[in-house]
Amino acid sequence: MRTPTHVHYRLFLPFAVITSAALLLTACGSGSAGQAGTGAAGGSGGVPTTDVVSAVRKHDAAAKLLPAGVTSLTVAVSVGGTPPGTTYLSDGTTLTGQDVDFTKAVAKVLGVRLRVEQASFEAILPALDSGKYDAGASNFGVTDERRRTIDFVTYINDGQAFATRKDSKLTRITDLRQLCGLYIATGAGTTFEATLEENAHVCTDAGRKAYRVQTYSEQGAIWSSVQQGRSDVVMSTINGLRYAVAHQQGVKFLNEYHRLDVGFAFKKGTGLAPAFQAAVNELIADGTYDRILKKWGTTGSAITKSRISPPELKN
Repeated sequence: MRTPTHVHYRLFLPFAVITSAALLLTACGSGSAGQAGTGAAGGSGGVPTTDVVSAVRKHDAAAKLLPAGVTSLTVAVSVGGTPPGTTYLSDGTTLTGQDVDFTKAVAKVLGVRLRVEQASFEAILPALDSGKYDAGASNFGVTDERRRTIDFVTYINDGQAFATRKDSKLTRITDLRQLCGLYIATGAGTTFEATLEENAHVCTDAGRKAYRVQTYSEQGAIWSSVQQGRSDVVMSTINGLRYAVAHQQGVKFLNEYHRLDVGFAFKKGTGLAPAFQAAVNELIADGTYDRILKKWGTTGSAITKSRISPPELKN
């Protein structure tokens, strides 16, 4: 992700705000620029605090689908950003975000006690197999590669996108060969990293200089890299990048690149999937689903029905 032909751009001061915000752009959403940040009633430091979960009631039919003896769930989330990703409220202890709201709402539908634990994004999926967590909820994109070892229950549709500095000559990326010779910053352990690495040959195949993939565990480091001219482009979630563009100067959204379903992640062969699927569908039916998306400004990511481990979207 760094390049000999790399150009160091002078950046705008607002980029420091992006860096300090440490945007959580983990795994893969859609939406429109006009939607980003809407529904943020009662914000705490700019974070929406509207209560969209407490009114949710247990749904007996969904709860009966739980494996025998399941009365509590431990769900892992990755923390480190601003809406719609998971972050802390101003008290420094209360977790909030779109994934957190969906997790809490599903637990209420199923009538189970919930423990939400923080973990690094790249550590969550491996930890599911050991039984450390019952599920993961960190905007995990559903890919065919992941489906080999992980079960998913979908709850939104998100995807991959690109953003860059406003003074960049890039306008739209439809082919990764447009990135040849550039440095691409992205999150470690994400579908973005996988997509870039799997296709790293496209530039050399075309007789051009390869792009370089720079991966970071901390999202603030991604924006720092762009700010300081060490990266040319960011590849991350559609919703996360649209949010950054809608709230900051000096950066522009390029385009959606590849859409992906996003789901709760489980150990392969889990018995929890049917219950989670029924719970998500109940939230869609009773209107809670729409309220969660409106709160986080992601109505463009809505799905009409939850599915268990669907094939990867090919678009």
